[in-house]
Amino acid sequence: MEQLGDTRRIPVLVGCGQINDRAATGAEGLDSLELMIAAARAAGEDSGAALLDHVDWLGVVHQLSFPELAGTLVEGLSKALAITPSYARETPSPTGESPILLINEAANAIGKGEAQIALIVGGEALRTAAKRKAEAANPAWPHPKEPYPRRHQSMSDIRLAYGLITPSDIYPLYENAARPVYGQTLAEGQAESGLIWSNMSHVAQGNPNAWLRQPRTAAEIIEPSADNRPIAHPYSKLMVANAAVNQGAAVIVTSLAAARDAGIADQHMVFVGKGAAAHEDQNPLSRADFPRSPSAEVSLRRTLDLNRLSLADLDHIELYSCFPCVPKMARRILGLPAQARMTVVGGLTFGGGPIGNYMTHAAAQMVLELRKSGTNGLLFANGGYATHNHSIIFTRTPQPAGTFPQDFDFQAEADDLRGAIPPMDADYEGPAAIETYTVLYGREGEIRHAVIVARTPSGTRTVARMDAEEGSAIAPLTLGKVEPVGRAGHVLKDGTISRWQW
Repeated sequence: MEQLGDTRRIPVLVGCGQINDRAATGAEGLDSLELMIAAARAAGEDSGAALLDHVDWLGVVHQLSFPELAGTLVEGLSKALAITPSYARETPSPTGESPILLINEAANAIGKGEAQIALIVGGEALRTAAKRKAEAANPAWPHPKEPYPRRHQSMSDIRLAYGLITPSDIYPLYENAARPVYGQTLAEGQAESGLIWSNMSHVAQGNPNAWLRQPRTAAEIIEPSADNRPIAHPYSKLMVANAAVNQGAAVIVTSLAAARDAGIADQHMVFVGKGAAAHEDQNPLSRADFPRSPSAEVSLRRTLDLNRLSLADLDHIELYSCFPCVPKMARRILGLPAQARMTVVGGLTFGGGPIGNYMTHAAAQMVLELRKSGTNGLLFANGGYATHNHSIIFTRTPQPAGTFPQDFDFQAEADDLRGAIPPMDADYEGPAAIETYTVLYGREGEIRHAVIVARTPSGTRTVARMDAEEGSAIAPLTLGKVEPVGRAGHVLKDGTISRWQW
């Protein structure tokens, strides 16, 4: 590796650690902080040097599994690892782009000369939390624990009124809006999802760090079955992020000088390339166009431009995959074919979906892949409800001094690309046309209700619902015989709720 000017300010990835905790009981399982500690130590061991002893920059991905740990993770990690970082922060929420944001921030701190050794770490233990809750309710368990309270995210009244609460309620709205724009029938859209997810399951099969390593066919993924219940049309269980995991991951970013001073071999290092971030409105119903994300477009395209790369230059790719609509959209932005390898981990269904920390696993796995083969890896992260986007390049190509710090905020550019967001008219009555929709299901596969997002003749947006009893009216939304998007109907008020009629 050639000498690169002021090596004190060139960021390199030198350590990565991933933990899967499969304890049989909640009492034996690690909590989120313990997963983070284990992952950090694994990253330190992977580096082959005593770097953890000298961490001066610490970034922690917020966790949900154990609410009582919120705000204590920096202190807990610092104490357990015996470190005294001059800068440390826990992200305010566990959104999916958080790990890439922290890596970009760490690279900037190193580029400014404000840090030499940075640790980025996160972990989620929803599986342990659920087991402990069950054990606490069962006196037969030897170590009963109090159940942990659920955290409720604040949201608009209209989302609560129509049951659009969790990500699995929201993301189908993007999927169903995009399908006709892509020129696909329901069957064709599902076939694409099945192909992408099946390929991800085969990547997970070959990844010892993945949570589920059983390969699945496209048919197994898209067809409802006893172990693949419908969640929200058109998604079933094997098409959504698997959060019931105990996983932790960490990466260590240092200056090139610190890495060399520690005796780390050049072939063990991966350079941090430039990144780009942009966001949509926090309200998932406030989108100019449901099939399109200007912030994702800017994040991906700018990242390639900043690093002077094209799609042909990418040897490895990780496209965030909480739900199929996200990699479907991202691959079209990049010009990537549906059969392409879109993950190094296995995706959030099979690799594991530890809430906001998946991309730390992706970063760690990308380092391992680049050590083995190839030159450039692209990581595209998504958070919220297709809200937050942050992409970055990892590369074996030496980056020159002065690459960092870099301004990764491209919000103004995304805002310029975005059309006007239609105003919401929650009290509308009258004719309307379907803009997008979904059907929500219960745990036994029964229909809960359907949600329609519609446009009025004046261009405003409104929301309506159909209840399970209206099965014959709901059927056209799921059968795929006629495309529902664009079909006309009528919105009626029923107290505070709007109802859809064909």
